[in-house]
Amino acid sequence: MTHDPLDATALARFVDHTLLKPEATRADVEALVAEAGRLGVYSICISPSFLPVDVSGVPGLKVATVCGFPSGKHHSDVKAAEAARSVADGADEVDMVIDVGAAKERRFDDVQADIAAVRAAAPRPTVLKVIIESAALSDHEIVEVCRAAEAAGADFVKTSTGFHPAGGATARAVGIMAGTVGGRLGVKASGGIRTAADALAMINAGATRLGLSGTAAVLAGLEADAGY
Repeated sequence: MTHDPLDATALARFVDHTLLKPEATRADVEALVAEAGRLGVYSICISPSFLPVDVSGVPGLKVATVCGFPSGKHHSDVKAAEAARSVADGADEVDMVIDVGAAKERRFDDVQADIAAVRAAAPRPTVLKVIIESAALSDHEIVEVCRAAEAAGADFVKTSTGFHPAGGATARAVGIMAGTVGGRLGVKASGGIRTAADALAMINAGATRLGLSGTAAVLAGLEADAGY
């Protein structure tokens, strides 16, 4: 999948501008919101304890948060309660982590049930993204988890938390995910995307959203490459 050349403004609209470091402070979140406004990103993605967050100064900015993060080793009812609380606190989007061990054991029905519990707790119009930790899965497991996410009513599948030792997003994994969901779900690439070349490779592989913590550097790199 090849797109027409993107400028920095267009690329920014793919981005969930992300701050999930455990040591993050409220001042850091305020700075993130301000930077999101300057960069023109689609959303911010923050830890649920920072909700609600005031984004009124950036019209149109969406607020995403995480659920069961980063291990996914939470009971489904706990994930569901966390998601419901986040929606009540103003989150527009919830990025949940599957139980990766269940996927490794090929218990895909259990993966689907876990996702479905969160979907029920955070119904549309809340956007539900499912983090699969693609670097820890085989190709077959990636396909089956994406199918489970679709069957459970998710809106996106997402490569990575960015915290797993197996690594983050790869264009190959994004391509498998995009091929599986066939445009019916979005595909978010996140984890280790640090350059404009990385970002464009993910989009060309089929990503429809990017999770970036170093957004400013990626966009500046695109402008530099284009000779702006």
